[in-house]
Amino acid sequence: MTGYAPPIRRLIKELSRFPGIGEKTATRLATFLLYSSEQDATRLAESIIEVKKKIRFCSICFNLSESDVCEICGDPARDRDVICVVEDPDSLVAIEESGGFRGMYHVLHGVLSPGDGIGPESLRLRELIDRISDNGIKEVILATNPSVQGESTALLITKLLQGKDVRISRIAFGIPIGGDLKYVDRMTMTKAIEFRRGM
Repeated sequence: MTGYAPPIRRLIKELSRFPGIGEKTATRLATFLLYSSEQDATRLAESIIEVKKKIRFCSICFNLSESDVCEICGDPARDRDVICVVEDPDSLVAIEESGGFRGMYHVLHGVLSPGDGIGPESLRLRELIDRISDNGIKEVILATNPSVQGESTALLITKLLQGKDVRISRIAFGIPIGGDLKYVDRMTMTKAIEFRRGM
Protein backbone atom coordinates (compact mmCIF):
# COMPACT_ATOMS: atom_id res chain seq x y z
CA MET A 1 0.00 0.00 0.00
CA THR A 2 2.94 2.29 -0.44
CA GLY A 3 2.10 5.45 -2.27
CA TYR A 4 -1.12 6.07 -0.32
CA ALA A 5 -1.31 8.75 2.35
CA PRO A 6 -1.50 7.34 5.93
CA PRO A 7 -5.27 8.09 6.38
CA ILE A 8 -6.06 6.15 3.19
CA ARG A 9 -3.83 3.25 4.29
CA ARG A 10 -5.67 3.15 7.64
CA LEU A 11 -9.05 3.13 5.86
CA ILE A 12 -7.93 0.30 3.53
CA LYS A 13 -6.67 -1.67 6.54
CA GLU A 14 -9.99 -1.25 8.39
CA LEU A 15 -12.11 -2.13 5.34
CA SER A 16 -10.03 -5.24 4.65
CA ARG A 17 -11.06 -6.59 8.08
CA PHE A 18 -14.60 -7.16 6.74
CA PRO A 19 -15.41 -10.79 5.81
CA GLY A 20 -14.78 -11.48 2.13
CA ILE A 21 -13.03 -8.14 1.58
CA GLY A 22 -9.41 -8.45 0.48
CA GLU A 23 -6.90 -5.64 0.10
CA LYS A 24 -7.83 -4.94 -3.54
CA THR A 25 -11.56 -4.65 -2.81
CA ALA A 26 -10.80 -2.57 0.29
CA THR A 27 -8.68 -0.25 -1.87
CA ARG A 28 -11.55 0.14 -4.38
CA LEU A 29 -14.00 0.90 -1.54
CA ALA A 30 -11.60 3.40 0.01
CA THR A 31 -11.19 5.13 -3.35
CA PHE A 32 -14.96 5.22 -3.80
CA LEU A 33 -15.37 6.79 -0.35
CA LEU A 34 -12.60 9.27 -1.08
CA TYR A 35 -14.41 10.52 -4.17
CA SER A 36 -17.87 10.47 -2.52
CA SER A 37 -19.36 13.65 -1.18
CA GLU A 38 -18.72 14.53 2.43
CA GLN A 39 -22.46 14.12 3.08
CA ASP A 40 -22.40 10.53 1.73
CA ALA A 41 -19.36 9.67 3.87
CA THR A 42 -20.99 11.26 6.93
CA ARG A 43 -24.23 9.30 6.38
CA LEU A 44 -22.26 6.06 6.16
CA ALA A 45 -20.28 6.81 9.31
CA GLU A 46 -23.44 7.84 11.20
CA SER A 47 -25.30 4.69 10.14
CA ILE A 48 -22.44 2.50 11.41
CA ILE A 49 -22.40 4.33 14.75
CA GLU A 50 -26.21 4.16 15.00
CA VAL A 51 -26.21 0.39 14.47
CA LYS A 52 -23.53 -0.08 17.13
CA LYS A 53 -25.40 2.11 19.63
CA LYS A 54 -29.02 1.05 19.02
CA ILE A 55 -29.08 -2.61 17.97
CA ARG A 56 -29.41 -5.26 20.69
CA PHE A 57 -30.77 -8.78 21.06
CA CYS A 58 -34.53 -9.26 21.37
CA SER A 59 -35.21 -10.40 24.94
CA ILE A 60 -37.48 -13.20 23.65
CA CYS A 61 -35.96 -14.70 20.49
CA PHE A 62 -32.47 -13.09 20.37
CA ASN A 63 -33.00 -11.62 16.92
CA LEU A 64 -31.36 -8.25 16.28
CA SER A 65 -33.68 -5.47 17.40
CA GLU A 66 -33.82 -1.76 18.09
CA SER A 67 -36.08 -2.29 21.10
CA ASP A 68 -36.31 -4.84 23.91
CA VAL A 69 -38.73 -6.97 21.82
CA CYS A 70 -38.26 -7.32 18.05
CA GLU A 71 -41.02 -6.64 15.51
CA ILE A 72 -41.71 -10.35 14.99
CA CYS A 73 -42.11 -11.17 18.70
CA GLY A 74 -44.25 -8.04 19.12
CA ASP A 75 -46.61 -9.01 16.28
CA PRO A 76 -49.86 -10.38 17.78
CA ALA A 77 -50.77 -12.05 14.47
CA ARG A 78 -47.88 -14.53 14.70
CA ASP A 79 -48.53 -18.17 15.67
CA ARG A 80 -47.04 -18.41 19.16
CA ASP A 81 -47.35 -22.20 19.34
CA VAL A 82 -44.51 -22.80 16.85
CA ILE A 83 -40.83 -21.83 17.18
CA CYS A 84 -38.40 -22.04 14.28
CA VAL A 85 -34.81 -22.43 15.52
CA VAL A 86 -32.18 -20.77 13.31
CA GLU A 87 -28.41 -20.34 13.51
CA ASP A 88 -28.27 -16.58 12.96
CA PRO A 89 -30.32 -13.49 12.09
CA ASP A 90 -29.47 -13.91 8.37
CA SER A 91 -31.22 -17.31 8.36
CA LEU A 92 -34.25 -15.75 10.05
CA VAL A 93 -34.40 -13.04 7.35
CA ALA A 94 -34.16 -15.67 4.58
CA ILE A 95 -37.14 -17.59 6.04
CA GLU A 96 -39.13 -14.38 6.56
CA GLU A 97 -38.53 -13.28 2.97
CA SER A 98 -39.98 -16.58 1.72
CA GLY A 99 -43.32 -15.59 3.27
CA GLY A 100 -44.03 -19.22 4.14
CA PHE A 101 -43.70 -19.09 7.94
CA ARG A 102 -45.83 -17.08 10.38
CA GLY A 103 -44.66 -18.49 13.70
CA MET A 104 -41.99 -17.37 16.16
CA TYR A 105 -38.20 -17.75 16.01
CA HIS A 106 -35.29 -18.56 18.28
CA VAL A 107 -31.83 -17.42 17.16
CA LEU A 108 -28.95 -19.54 18.49
CA HIS A 109 -26.16 -17.20 17.32
CA GLY A 110 -24.00 -20.08 16.18
CA VAL A 111 -23.78 -23.86 15.92
CA LEU A 112 -21.78 -26.51 17.73
CA SER A 113 -18.17 -26.37 16.58
CA PRO A 114 -15.81 -27.84 19.20
CA GLY A 115 -12.79 -27.12 16.99
CA ASP A 116 -13.63 -23.40 17.21
CA GLY A 117 -14.40 -23.57 20.93
CA ILE A 118 -18.19 -23.35 20.43
CA GLY A 119 -19.97 -25.78 22.73
CA PRO A 120 -23.59 -25.97 23.94
CA GLU A 121 -22.96 -23.26 26.55
CA SER A 122 -22.07 -20.78 23.77
CA LEU A 123 -25.51 -21.10 22.16
CA ARG A 124 -28.92 -19.87 23.36
CA LEU A 125 -30.07 -23.41 24.22
CA ARG A 126 -31.04 -22.83 27.86
CA GLU A 127 -33.26 -19.94 26.79
CA LEU A 128 -34.87 -22.16 24.12
CA ILE A 129 -35.67 -24.90 26.64
CA ASP A 130 -37.12 -22.30 29.04
CA ARG A 131 -39.31 -20.79 26.29
CA ILE A 132 -40.68 -24.19 25.37
CA SER A 133 -41.38 -25.12 29.01
CA ASP A 134 -42.88 -21.76 30.01
CA ASN A 135 -45.04 -21.06 26.95
CA GLY A 136 -46.64 -24.38 26.04
CA ILE A 137 -44.96 -24.52 22.62
CA LYS A 138 -46.50 -27.24 20.42
CA GLU A 139 -43.87 -27.50 17.67
CA VAL A 140 -40.17 -26.73 17.26
CA ILE A 141 -38.86 -26.53 13.70
CA LEU A 142 -35.10 -27.06 13.48
CA ALA A 143 -33.82 -24.88 10.63
CA THR A 144 -30.06 -25.14 11.07
CA ASN A 145 -27.94 -25.51 7.93
CA PRO A 146 -27.31 -28.99 6.47
CA SER A 147 -23.64 -28.88 7.50
CA VAL A 148 -21.92 -31.19 9.98
CA GLN A 149 -22.18 -28.45 12.63
CA GLY A 150 -25.81 -27.67 11.78
CA GLU A 151 -26.80 -31.35 11.90
CA SER A 152 -24.95 -31.83 15.22
CA THR A 153 -26.75 -28.83 16.69
CA ALA A 154 -30.15 -30.10 15.49
CA LEU A 155 -29.39 -33.52 16.98
CA LEU A 156 -28.42 -31.98 20.34
CA ILE A 157 -31.62 -29.91 20.46
CA THR A 158 -33.65 -33.04 19.66
CA LYS A 159 -31.98 -34.84 22.60
CA LEU A 160 -32.56 -31.88 24.94
CA LEU A 161 -36.26 -31.87 24.06
CA GLN A 162 -36.82 -35.59 24.58
CA GLY A 163 -39.56 -36.18 27.11
CA LYS A 164 -41.13 -32.77 26.55
CA ASP A 165 -44.62 -32.56 25.08
CA VAL A 166 -43.53 -30.85 21.88
CA ARG A 167 -43.42 -31.94 18.24
CA ILE A 168 -39.93 -31.64 16.73
CA SER A 169 -39.54 -31.26 12.97
CA ARG A 170 -36.62 -30.54 10.68
CA ILE A 171 -36.74 -28.38 7.57
CA ALA A 172 -36.61 -30.45 4.39
CA PHE A 173 -33.51 -30.57 2.24
CA GLY A 174 -33.33 -31.68 -1.32
CA ILE A 175 -33.91 -30.81 -4.93
CA PRO A 176 -34.55 -27.13 -5.63
CA ILE A 177 -37.66 -26.24 -7.62
CA GLY A 178 -36.69 -26.10 -11.27
CA GLY A 179 -33.63 -28.28 -10.59
CA ASP A 180 -32.50 -31.13 -12.82
CA LEU A 181 -31.94 -34.49 -11.08
CA LYS A 182 -28.91 -35.40 -13.20
CA TYR A 183 -27.01 -32.37 -11.83
CA VAL A 184 -27.82 -32.89 -8.15
CA ASP A 185 -24.94 -33.89 -5.85
CA ARG A 186 -25.03 -37.12 -3.84
CA MET A 187 -25.69 -35.48 -0.43
CA THR A 188 -28.60 -33.41 -1.75
CA MET A 189 -30.11 -36.49 -3.42
CA THR A 190 -29.74 -38.50 -0.20
CA LYS A 191 -31.53 -35.78 1.79
CA ALA A 192 -34.26 -35.48 -0.85
CA ILE A 193 -35.02 -39.20 -0.53
CA GLU A 194 -34.74 -39.13 3.27
CA PHE A 195 -37.12 -36.18 3.65
CA ARG A 196 -39.65 -37.36 1.06
CA ARG A 197 -43.33 -36.77 1.78
CA GLY A 198 -46.64 -38.25 0.74
CA MET A 199 -48.65 -36.89 -2.17
